[in-house]
Amino acid sequence: MDTNISLKHAIEQIVKEKGIDRQVVLEAMEQAVLTAANKKYRNTRELEAHYNSDTGEVELFEFVTVMDEVVDSYKEISLEEAREIDPDVEVGDSLGEKLDSSGFTRIAAQTAKQVIIQKVREAERETIFNEYSDRQWEIITGMVRRFEKGDLLIDLGRAEAILPSKEQMPREVYRPGDRIRAIITDIRTTPKGPQIILSRTHPSMLAKLFEAEVPEVAEGIVEINAIVRDPGSRAKLAVSSNDSDVDPVGACVGMRGSRVQNVVSELRGEKIDIIPWSEDIARFACNALSPAQVSKVFVDEDNRTLEVVVADDQLSLAIGKRGQNVSLAARLTGCRIDIKSEAKAAEDELQAYASFDGTDVPGDETEAVTEAVAAEQDVTVADVPAEEKTE
Repeated sequence: MDTNISLKHAIEQIVKEKGIDRQVVLEAMEQAVLTAANKKYRNTRELEAHYNSDTGEVELFEFVTVMDEVVDSYKEISLEEAREIDPDVEVGDSLGEKLDSSGFTRIAAQTAKQVIIQKVREAERETIFNEYSDRQWEIITGMVRRFEKGDLLIDLGRAEAILPSKEQMPREVYRPGDRIRAIITDIRTTPKGPQIILSRTHPSMLAKLFEAEVPEVAEGIVEINAIVRDPGSRAKLAVSSNDSDVDPVGACVGMRGSRVQNVVSELRGEKIDIIPWSEDIARFACNALSPAQVSKVFVDEDNRTLEVVVADDQLSLAIGKRGQNVSLAARLTGCRIDIKSEAKAAEDELQAYASFDGTDVPGDETEAVTEAVAAEQDVTVADVPAEEKTE
């Protein structure tokens, strides 16, 4: 009885501490006794195990089927013998008899312990998976636990997440015990349980940071239309407003740059260009190449190609260090961008005019020939208005 009382107490403790459904624990106990009994009888009998809450004992029952002719004496009983037990029994009925399960107490307790541990793990894994699957694309805070083959293992409290090396920001250094913020990009089911994948380089990380810092973004007044990042170095963010009275760029920058600066600090100094979104690809390209000022844009819509002309002193700014600015602008617009200085563009135009009719073209006819060449190549020429150059 003492064993049963302790067993009953253990069950209640597991239910309370682990938050596991009581029925799951009881089923584990019943399965443990049944497994031990089947092992003893070598699976020759029809057995069932049921937990008795009054006694705190798992009771074992053997069932036999009433037959006219007995073939398997372990699973069948003759009608004559059966009626000695129950006078009203008929052929085909099933009779159950309680067996002494005391011999299985120790084995059952040991087996049940392992089964319960397994059930607890499975239930915890399922709970964790359900909890975090609803939090995908949410920024969470965790503590660095350890490194494993370049990846960071992050303690989230109830669960452990992984920040793969490719999802880590360049030049960021963490030590065990450091706190870290990252976005949940994926939740996978593995034999070892749910695997939560984090990232600090994903564009959505930047979007969520602005959503937290800018009320207009959280409320849907300002919309983030596109984001590209060179993680840890530079990012470009295209925004638009659903309210004509709200400046999307100003809202994201904040008073004296306070809002954008908070995001920059979280990303360890990553420079962020916030630009207005436009459906006009030429205008959008000019914005995307910020802070450089653009003079002209030639748009080839069929090939999604842009030829951009900038002032000579703006060329290096438009291209950026190691081509970073133009590369991010191309990814943001989804177009190939070729940049030329005004001097180079003028030189190319002269060569094009010369090859057009085999002669040098007078300066006053430059505009007419340019229009003709553009029309022949199905290319549009966009002059950037003066006010856009100052954006």
